[in-house]
Amino acid sequence: MFGFLNSLPLCLLMGALLWAGLQAPLQAQDVSYTRPSWRFGIASAANVNFYRGSTQQLNAGFTAPVAFNHGNGVGFFLAPVLEYHAPNSPLGFMLQVGYDGRQSKFNREITLCNCPADLSTNLSYITIEPNLRVAPFNSNFYLFGGPRVAINFENEFTYKLGKNPAFPEQTPTPDVNGELSQTRKTLLSMQIGAGYDIQLSSQNHQAQAILSPFVSFHPYFGQSPRSIETWNVSTLRVGAALKFGYGSLVTEPANGMVPETPVLTSPDVRFFVNSPRNIPVDHRVRETFPLRNYVFFDLGSTEIPDRYVLLSRDQVKDFKEDQLEVFAPKRLSGRSSRQMVVYYNVLNIIGDRLGKNPGSTITLVGSSEKGPEDGKAMATSIKQYLGNVFGIDGSRISVEGRNKPILPSEQPNSGSDLTLLREGDRRVSIESNSPALLMEFQSGPNAQLRPVEIGVSQEAPMDSYVSFNAEGAQKAFSSWSLEIRDDKNKLQTFGPFTKDQANIPGKTILGTRPQGDYKVTMVGQTKSGMTVRKDANVNMVLWTPAKNEEGMRFSVIYEFDESKAISIYEKYLTEIVVPKIPVGGTVMIHGHTDIIGNETYNQTLSLARANDVRGILEAGLTKAGRRDVKFEVQGSGEDQVLSPFENMYPEERFYNRTVIIDIIPRK
Repeated sequence: MFGFLNSLPLCLLMGALLWAGLQAPLQAQDVSYTRPSWRFGIASAANVNFYRGSTQQLNAGFTAPVAFNHGNGVGFFLAPVLEYHAPNSPLGFMLQVGYDGRQSKFNREITLCNCPADLSTNLSYITIEPNLRVAPFNSNFYLFGGPRVAINFENEFTYKLGKNPAFPEQTPTPDVNGELSQTRKTLLSMQIGAGYDIQLSSQNHQAQAILSPFVSFHPYFGQSPRSIETWNVSTLRVGAALKFGYGSLVTEPANGMVPETPVLTSPDVRFFVNSPRNIPVDHRVRETFPLRNYVFFDLGSTEIPDRYVLLSRDQVKDFKEDQLEVFAPKRLSGRSSRQMVVYYNVLNIIGDRLGKNPGSTITLVGSSEKGPEDGKAMATSIKQYLGNVFGIDGSRISVEGRNKPILPSEQPNSGSDLTLLREGDRRVSIESNSPALLMEFQSGPNAQLRPVEIGVSQEAPMDSYVSFNAEGAQKAFSSWSLEIRDDKNKLQTFGPFTKDQANIPGKTILGTRPQGDYKVTMVGQTKSGMTVRKDANVNMVLWTPAKNEEGMRFSVIYEFDESKAISIYEKYLTEIVVPKIPVGGTVMIHGHTDIIGNETYNQTLSLARANDVRGILEAGLTKAGRRDVKFEVQGSGEDQVLSPFENMYPEERFYNRTVIIDIIPRK
């Protein structure tokens, strides 16, 4: 049987080539068919299995003299495939039911008699795998994921005990063959993967064939083959599927005549560009920067990372919280460096505040994937820094260790971006009950630290961004993009976009040029595959700081995957921010997320965060009897052009889970 199975991938390839050869002489047809919505075929793949954990008691009649740890192997996968693609939609459905081999050979162990011991296992399943399929922008590339139900029907093992090298003449020990005991009959797990459809037939044929190479990953969640011991399996599956289907006739001949190509009507999309003029006054901003009470540590290290600003004892006398630009960190990612200078001085800010408030105390809680002792070592390194550099008495600083923070980013059902989530959970939390250290209206160990207020010339405000408007695009297009050419024919491209409006900082387009004339082309892709191009000419002016006008900026921080602000911010927004909104002013609210998770989901999440803040501010204004304020709300998701920070380090990702509030006086 396995000889046939091993030759099946070659059979799939030969079948695909044969089909393509049969189709070639028939290309010159005058009719056209859609791509099939329903597809049937067969998938073949190699399962690369990675067993982790240990096993020793193989069944009731045999327990190996040593435990076996870690094993790898290659099994075979073979299954019929059923697919459905919703017309003019990126969504679809896949179902595979077939044979799934999870064979493995464990690492060799040495017994007490100095004899080599080997264990190989043969676990085979009938697998049922329904998957949701998503093809971004209706392309041939697709992603898929879904549950896996595996029913075990084979659970054999072979144990081999070799000779002691010191006694080569000894009688060989017979191999032990048997069935593994206490094997789970049914496993429930999941998979994620990607594939690419290679069309083997033109759309001149009703019967069409598709060859789809694919790769998928089956993590160890739910894949513990036995109800005893600790071993589990993760699998990387690499293979291809050969699928067939029937398309629907696009145009039908009438009276024996070849039909004309149907005329496609351009969708009703109005395209225009708004490039604001420069503001002739000095536009300064007093920014209140939230101070996250976390210090993130690199994996495998309990030393404070060198991206944080660490002072010497003789520098402490010159440290001032409102002049942090003197103490810039060694490494900055380049975006919003002003704010990160504040954050990377968090230990110095805490040391300075503790020195000025001798009655204040803090607790440092280290959280580590290696366990509480490692977390406590992380916290101790901060305690030693505050003591050695700022002279803070050790009795004012308590240290604790935990496996995970009280509010962990990695949840039990976290299915993707686990590395980034775990980086965010390896941290030391700075907790205090001292009001001198904390944000207004807060108390308790989970309270946020008092923010830092800085006054600088503002970076280009959101109302200075160039807006590209494609009214009706969200309904008419699957996506659209921008081609921007300057007067020297230099081309820049942006997108794709899916909303009716895209906002881009003028500096991103102009660079260092003070102004320029540009031809802007909107390129839209309709859901039927048609390309629409519309042009607009615009003069752009580089935003520069204006004069004698001061705005304010506040930020609200969110926990991972939350659309409601951390509860302590509601009173802060109502009592602190609302009274500072000038009569007739404009409040621009922009929500953001980090890069963890699905892009579309993050777009929705960022808008929900922005509307959450707007609701709190509007309620506070209404309570004060005011209706003179204009609101502008936007969700930017994980957009790398508009996000406040980079996403290289966990602290940057934490600060990107934010809503930024710009308060602009009436012009």
